[in-house]
Amino acid sequence: METNNEDVKWLLRKCGFPVLLLLIAVIVGVICWGKLHAEEPGAAEEVWEPPVKIENSKAVVEETTHTETSAESVYWIIPQASDCLISDEEKKQLQGMAFSAAESVREVYKDIVIADVPSYSSGVSEFTGEQRKAVVEQLGKSGLVSVVEDTDMQNYEAIETFYADYLNGHDSMVTVFEVHRDGLIGAVTFIYRKGELQTYYIGVRWKEGGIPEIQGTSVSDVAEIKLTEKGYFIYAYEYVIEHTSLRQYWRTKPLSAECRELTKKYISGLSYVNYNMLVTNWDSSNVEDILMPCMYEDIYRIYAGKNLKTDNSQIPAEEYEKIMTTYLPVSVEQLREYCRYDEGSNSYEHAMIYSSPYPPFGEVVDYTENADGTITLIVDGVWPDYNSDLAFRNQIVVRPFEDGTFRYLSNSIEQKELELPTIARTKR
Repeated sequence: METNNEDVKWLLRKCGFPVLLLLIAVIVGVICWGKLHAEEPGAAEEVWEPPVKIENSKAVVEETTHTETSAESVYWIIPQASDCLISDEEKKQLQGMAFSAAESVREVYKDIVIADVPSYSSGVSEFTGEQRKAVVEQLGKSGLVSVVEDTDMQNYEAIETFYADYLNGHDSMVTVFEVHRDGLIGAVTFIYRKGELQTYYIGVRWKEGGIPEIQGTSVSDVAEIKLTEKGYFIYAYEYVIEHTSLRQYWRTKPLSAECRELTKKYISGLSYVNYNMLVTNWDSSNVEDILMPCMYEDIYRIYAGKNLKTDNSQIPAEEYEKIMTTYLPVSVEQLREYCRYDEGSNSYEHAMIYSSPYPPFGEVVDYTENADGTITLIVDGVWPDYNSDLAFRNQIVVRPFEDGTFRYLSNSIEQKELELPTIARTKR
């Protein structure tokens, strides 16, 4: 529809300004109607697309806001394989197995609060570590391979069988059920067929009342897998997503409850890459070699059980010195010399730790209780992103106190499969 200036003038003379407004409204309406119907077919399509999640690599997990996905799974954002190694019938069988597995543990979920149903925008809001462990153990009793962090993998022998088949060139499959922090269950099936590796992932989420439903599926090409002698199953996808780890992993073989507890109390949260504490041989005679301002953040977390927060990037000297002299064999004078003490404000500068990509972590694999009340911890540095569960080995001596605190007394470290990180040794 077109108009020109003569038409407009004629209408103004004949009918007045109101009619002109009506005419303009009709023209605009026709244009909008045309655009709406031109876009309508695309809007009508309902294509399920997995939501995007960005991984956080900080030592203490700070989960990002997410929509309709597990707080830990990267499977939704890995590019989909063009061809799947298994048939549609096999997919149906695996989905049926995943659903039956979820049905078998629904009793654990029946009273869990679901934050937003049916959109499920924030997942299970009240799911504890004990509940996750209960789900894993129940799935294990059903003969399924199941895993959650800080708990022994159930029926891990199936992974050993799969890996042996892989090494021998025999077609094979194994499914691992992983219980995520928010209560979602991921069933990851590893497939080796015709010399190629893939994963087929099934996500199971929960509706109110503990009713499971399939969230979605994902097929991804796997570049490599490795089962270490200590029992770490490490795998890498063909496509590495930015901001995610280079490799994923599970610990398959059991670790004693004592070693897990010692790891949690003394080692978890300490960094191999941000400061010198774990990568330098030291004791009370040369403790100044490890004093770096940024280490306070991790020592504080071990002391308080929470992340450090400051209002003005300064930490009162009384608090700083109390914590550091408790957990390390240092004097106030040493702290003030090496840790950015400000005499004017009687405080220490807060040197924030920034996340490092793909850092190693330590786990206690053995220990000795000494006659003088100290404990010698044998700690293996695990670096899955570089295919190692024994990158280096530490001997760390600690002295526990009656009030639950303790003091790190010394550290010695030996290179094993990899060279020591160099980042910490250059920071000050």
